[in-house]
Amino acid sequence: MPLKTIVDERGRITIPAEIRRKLKLRKGIELLVEVKNGAIILKPLRRISARDLLGIAGQEEVSIEEIEQSLAYTS
Repeated sequence: MPLKTIVDERGRITIPAEIRRKLKLRKGIELLVEVKNGAIILKPLRRISARDLLGIAGQEEVSIEEIEQSLAYTS
């Protein structure tokens, strides 16, 4: 269900608590902002540590798409 928010005088919005909890957003997290088909899209920018990458690449070849897909599931 869509939730409503308001743009303040400085162009800021508040992301409703329900969405923040669902996406595990916390203070200071960076978001990517883009306009697509007339809509504003916000995506959490997930920093990847070396620990996140452990075990992804082994002896078998892994495509970039497979790595991106694997990381997308952990976001």
